[in-house]
Amino acid sequence: MEWFESWFDTPYYHLLYSNRDYTEAENFITKLTSELQLPPSSKIIDLACGKGRHSVFLNKLGYDVLGLDLSRQSIEYDKQFENQTLIFDVHDMRNPIDTDPIDAVFNLFTSFGYFDDENDDKKVFQSVYDALKPGGYFVLDYLNEEYVRKNITSETIITREGIDFQITKKIEGRHIIKDIRFNAEGKSFHFFEKVKLHTLNAIQSYATECGFERLKIWGDYQLNDFNETSSRCINLFKKK
Repeated sequence: MEWFESWFDTPYYHLLYSNRDYTEAENFITKLTSELQLPPSSKIIDLACGKGRHSVFLNKLGYDVLGLDLSRQSIEYDKQFENQTLIFDVHDMRNPIDTDPIDAVFNLFTSFGYFDDENDDKKVFQSVYDALKPGGYFVLDYLNEEYVRKNITSETIITREGIDFQITKKIEGRHIIKDIRFNAEGKSFHFFEKVKLHTLNAIQSYATECGFERLKIWGDYQLNDFNETSSRCINLFKKK
C-alpha cells in the first residue's frame, strides 16, 4: 500500500488538517471560476476532492460537479452532500476517468506529486486531458519549489483535540518528506508524506507532452502573478 493510501484514509489525517481556511478556499474558487468565465451548469471535476469542501462550494455556485478521490473513507463521508448535480466517487487519478467530456478539472491544494514513478505523473495529465472537452481547462494548484526550499520548517508540534502531532520536514533529492508521529487511544502512530518538488519546467513538459497549452501561472490564492517568492504555483492549462 502506498503512503497516501493508508494516511489519507485515517481520521487523524483529517484531524491534523482540520484548521484549513474555508473562507480563503471559497474566495479562491470564486475568483478562479470568474477568471475562467465558466458559465453556470458547466461540468467540473474536483480531482482528489478529499472531504468535498471545494466540490460542495462549486456546486453551490451552480456547477455540475464530480468529486473524485482515492480515499474510500472520504468519499463515504462526501456522499451525504450528493444531489442531481453533485456526485462523488472513488477514483485513482492515474486511471482514465469514465465521464462525458467536461469543461474543467481542478486539482487543488497540492494533490499531486505523490508518485515515485514519473510515468504515473504523466498518467494524471493524460487522464485529465482525455476527460476534457477541446478548449477545456485544467487547474493544477501546486507548491512552489523555490519557496519550499527557502522556507522549510524542520520541526513543529501541532495540537488537535488533545493530540500532539510531532512533525519533522526535510528535503531529500527531489522530494520534501514530512514525518508525522503522535500518540492516540493508547497507541503510537507514525505516518509520512512524500511530495515531489516538481519544477516549472517539469510540469510544463508533462502538460506539453499531452497536448496542453499553459495559459497562466498564479502565485497565490488571490490570483496574483507568479514569481520565485510566491507561496503557490497555480497552473492554468487549456486543452488544444
